[in-house]
Amino acid sequence: MPYYYYGFDWTYVILVLPCLILSLWASANVNSTFKKYSKQYSLRQLTGAEAAQRVLRANGVHGVRIERVSGNLTDHYDPKTNVIRLSDGVYNNTSTAAIGVACHEAGHAVQYAEGYAPIKLRAAIIPVTNFGSRLAMPLILIGLLFSTLGSFSDTLIYLGIACFGLSLVFQLVTLPVEFNASRRALHAISDGGLLTEEEQKGARKTLTAAALTYVAATAVALAQLLRLIALFGGRRRDD
Repeated sequence: MPYYYYGFDWTYVILVLPCLILSLWASANVNSTFKKYSKQYSLRQLTGAEAAQRVLRANGVHGVRIERVSGNLTDHYDPKTNVIRLSDGVYNNTSTAAIGVACHEAGHAVQYAEGYAPIKLRAAIIPVTNFGSRLAMPLILIGLLFSTLGSFSDTLIYLGIACFGLSLVFQLVTLPVEFNASRRALHAISDGGLLTEEEQKGARKTLTAAALTYVAATAVALAQLLRLIALFGGRRRDD
């Protein structure tokens, strides 16, 4: 294959590696940003759980439980049980970072309550994307192993690439969902006076850092898909 030189895969270096570095940086950045603004405590002394409850109440959303979950930045909203789970550093914490994260998760609960289209689409495609991502590499490997079958092996490889592409679709749908939840959180914080104008900067920077992790994940998925296309997309032409 033209993209290999003495066994070295240049597609990985050119396409995937820079995005993986971006992903590692984004992960380190969100942790350091959260740690920094976890030390900036709000004047109103609202906890993350209380702030999330206020966001729900301000949007007329009822029946959502708020629970504590162990771990660091393990915060999430579970639509199946209608529960917002806040991590140890968020649930009972009064920092600007904790309030930003808690309000973001409350934003997801509001999205579901209002029938926000992108989050409904994401929920609908999760089973398909999970199945496709698991099936992708086996299909490609089977196609390579049985390359003597001609066009049938090519079909298996292309099908595997298409299945992998579903993971990129999921990431692309996730981006507007996460950005919208952060916008809802920041508007609720401002409109509800949960933080002062100066304190809002801490919440905003925390949510911006978190958003960059989703951008990085999308970049990694795109790079990996382009790599597969570069490696295997022209097999029939090369053969």
